Amino acid sequence: MIARLQSAAFHGIEAIPVEIEVDVSSFGFSGPVVVGLPDAAVKESIERVRSAMQNSGYDFPRTKVIVNLAPADLRKEGPLFDLPIALGIGFASGQIVEQSNGYYVAGELALDGRVRPIKGALSAAMLAKEQGARGIILPTENATEAAVVEGLDVIPVTCFTEAVGFLCGQLPLEPVVIDMESVFSRASVYEVDFADVRGQEHAKRALTIACAGGHNVIMMGPPGAGKTMLAKRVPTILPPMTLPESLETTRIHSVAGELPQRTALLATRPVRQPHHSASTSSMVGGGSIPKAGEVSLAHHGVLFLDEFPEFTRSTLEALRQPLEDGEVTIARAHATVRYPASTLLIAAMNPCPCGYHGDTRRACKCSPPQIEKYLARISGPLIDRIDIHIELPAVPFAELRGSKEGTSSEVMRERVNMARRRQRLRFVDNPMMSNGRMNGKLLRKHCPLPSDAEVILRQALTELGLSARAHDKLLRISRTIADLAERDEIIADDVLEAVQYRRLDRRP
Repeated sequence: MIARLQSAAFHGIEAIPVEIEVDVSSFGFSGPVVVGLPDAAVKESIERVRSAMQNSGYDFPRTKVIVNLAPADLRKEGPLFDLPIALGIGFASGQIVEQSNGYYVAGELALDGRVRPIKGALSAAMLAKEQGARGIILPTENATEAAVVEGLDVIPVTCFTEAVGFLCGQLPLEPVVIDMESVFSRASVYEVDFADVRGQEHAKRALTIACAGGHNVIMMGPPGAGKTMLAKRVPTILPPMTLPESLETTRIHSVAGELPQRTALLATRPVRQPHHSASTSSMVGGGSIPKAGEVSLAHHGVLFLDEFPEFTRSTLEALRQPLEDGEVTIARAHATVRYPASTLLIAAMNPCPCGYHGDTRRACKCSPPQIEKYLARISGPLIDRIDIHIELPAVPFAELRGSKEGTSSEVMRERVNMARRRQRLRFVDNPMMSNGRMNGKLLRKHCPLPSDAEVILRQALTELGLSARAHDKLLRISRTIADLAERDEIIADDVLEAVQYRRLDRRP
């Protein structure tokens, strides 16, 4: 007898339908076989299934069992097929009388029959909805995550016998329901605030521009100038996540296994801070079956790279494509996978190996060749892809000990939200678009310059030797500065300020 169930495999963050066929013969003693390009975890599922069924009071067939995972040319990985395989064996052997009846099934089995959580539950639920399924049966820990998909019954199970009882109609289980409004109505509470940072008001202004337009930033200054403090407070001024942004970000974290259990959605923007010893594959993604890297896990959030020049050259160069395109393409022999990677990069570095070049309080011990070699760790093409360059001097004692508080996160956030509202009206056809992502066509449409601003831009390009990419970035920054001033037109002062944020282009 043959039984068929529906489940899902993953290609990047996309779920792909997988039909699980189980044939239990009435003769033959060759043992169970799993076919359909399974990886080691899937092949080992037979032993988990055998133990789970026996410890749950069911018999594992002693005759020949063939499990086929179709389509056969798609590689399957992970333990999420344990539960559907076990149910299929129960159906095919006649121990379970009713079949899945329009439900997708996914779950890992423990040896005692408990159902353990899986990765990618949200993508699997979205696939089930697209395929017109009645619902999806998932581990209880994943049910809240999948329940954000409207119009789909998400059935939580804690053990194999619960799944059997539900499918046989003997154990009614209520679908999980969540209140989407309550998820997004919870205000984000941060323990830090830009008001904690004394001085560095010009840096706060630059970070406001960066968050308002989605521009990447690099900060350079001596130790103790406040680079890390500023970077860690950037999330406090970013606009709230929209539902489409939240769904896309949650899918990435879910497939990567980074989503906390019983979490419905990531309602706040992710912040990733990898150590400078991170490998290239951990940064941009990789592996024989490509996984998401830090730059994708920071999608719609912040990627903070402290001690920027200490990262390996290959790791930094691998960031060039995602910074430019907003996605990572990982090519392997059997497949090419694309992961979204539209992140706000905040990088921090010292001006020299000792950190005190240009500091008026402490003498630099580095020779000019050492300084040049240190700065050369960051290539010109990579610097070209970072919109805003900020130089942070040491904070004077008077500002450090003064009683006057600096600009707060609340004030900066209001300015950012106002600028983002203008951009949503501008890019009405693409709500996720920001000034920092404008292409050439949009730049020509939304960034016309008056004659005096045109002269300033021409002089900057000629004297600084800026590239065509830097030219476009100056226009994008100028557009954001005008938005913060609530102006529809870009003026000469906007371009002048934008040029000031290309400090590293002046490097000899």
